[in-house]
Amino acid sequence: MKDLIAELETVRRTVGSGTLPAGEARVVSLTRSYRAAVDDVWDAVTNPERVSRWFLPVSGDLRVGGTYQTEGNAGGEIRVCDAPRHLQLTWVMGPAGPDDSSIVDVRLEPDGDGTRLTLEHTAVTPPEMWDQFGPGAVGVGWDGALLGLALHLEGVEGAIDPETLATDPAVRAFNTASSESWGAALAAADGLDEKTVAARVAATTAFYVPPLDPQE
Repeated sequence: MKDLIAELETVRRTVGSGTLPAGEARVVSLTRSYRAAVDDVWDAVTNPERVSRWFLPVSGDLRVGGTYQTEGNAGGEIRVCDAPRHLQLTWVMGPAGPDDSSIVDVRLEPDGDGTRLTLEHTAVTPPEMWDQFGPGAVGVGWDGALLGLALHLEGVEGAIDPETLATDPAVRAFNTASSESWGAALAAADGLDEKTVAARVAATTAFYVPPLDPQE
């Protein structure tokens, strides 16, 4: 298997704030480069058949103004699909409210012989959830998605068996390191004290990397 921690270290993470129609929002951003042409990366993130091979099965009216649903995860409306550079979606778990509360924005640009991808997730987050988990609540999941895309683009699909994700030591180490990386991004953005950041990292890690033995 590829060195998953090395893959994690290729990502630049930032944490910020923004505004959506539903209110004040938190912003998590991830940027990394892939050794693949822009057109290939674009196809990988917009072609439903390919998306299902590195992320989740997706269905719906897949056009601008149409709606989509990922299997067991979020759904929403496709707002922008400007090939091969800009994709924007609403990203909602459950029924959508009257105002936008969660937007995912993906941009691609050439980077030498490859492609630089920037994913920005802007969401109105309940204060109690942010205070408990910080950006890792969604950030770890997006780290996993960018890893899946990297494996797909390099032709190593199936390297991580979905049935063993919860117990695979490499995946557990990846999720732990991702949680810690989001803690570092939070500290850099908000200047929180070490104890507060550590508590949010611990909560995020416990969610994504639960004990293998229920008695632990």
